[in-house]
Amino acid sequence: MVDAPPPDAAVPPPDAAAPPLSAIAPPLPGRAILRQRWSDFVFLHWRVDPQLVAPMLPRGTRPDVHDGSAWVGLIPFVLSDHAFLPLPPVPGAGTFIEINVRTYSVDERGQRGVVFRSLDAERLPSVLAAQALFGLPYRWTQAGMRLTADTLEYRARRRTGARPCTRIHARPGAAPVDTPLSRFLTARWGFHERHLGRTIFARNTHEPWPLVDAELLHLDDELLAAAGFPDLAERPPDSVLATPLRHPGVTTEFAAPTRVA
Repeated sequence: MVDAPPPDAAVPPPDAAAPPLSAIAPPLPGRAILRQRWSDFVFLHWRVDPQLVAPMLPRGTRPDVHDGSAWVGLIPFVLSDHAFLPLPPVPGAGTFIEINVRTYSVDERGQRGVVFRSLDAERLPSVLAAQALFGLPYRWTQAGMRLTADTLEYRARRRTGARPCTRIHARPGAAPVDTPLSRFLTARWGFHERHLGRTIFARNTHEPWPLVDAELLHLDDELLAAAGFPDLAERPPDSVLATPLRHPGVTTEFAAPTRVA
């Protein structure tokens, strides 16, 4: 299980201002330091009590809620074209699968972001680099993806610890989705993390999500439980979204992290 911050972590008041979520990313506050391409997403999300996720968030942040609920996501995708700017893509980084368990946060400045409970990835050098640069809770994982005429299936098993595994099989639809909930769950232009004794916020930008509806065909998952949510995989998700099959994905750039006061 990923460690949580101490229970006395300072949390902004519930009425702290947060800007409305937009499907279009604002410009980065400085030059980009990292670029990646993301594709073949499945977004599974469950409603949870905000009090459940509050102790898991970095100091100085609180749960971001929609319709009175906090939300937890299980999200597999394909990462490629990894580059530390201004250098070209890293030789040998290649294309690999990442699966993250995440929830959503807002800080006292109103910055709304993602908090990763775990990130599972195939490439060990990329895992070590992300841990060093951002303090992100990456885990080294064996993973695979199978694409058929109309479905997408991910399988993964962590290489360390208790070796939790997951199987996610979904059928992306054709109907575009752009709703207040879909924006809340996906239009997240940064993440909060606790790193080197401080809370940081790292901004990112990419093209608007090409979201479509999706049908979950099968889920057999242990990553949610390993991240501190033992009961979620036992019930159907409250939201299932995807990117269209064979869509080229979005090019994502990150700015250097800044400290959250």
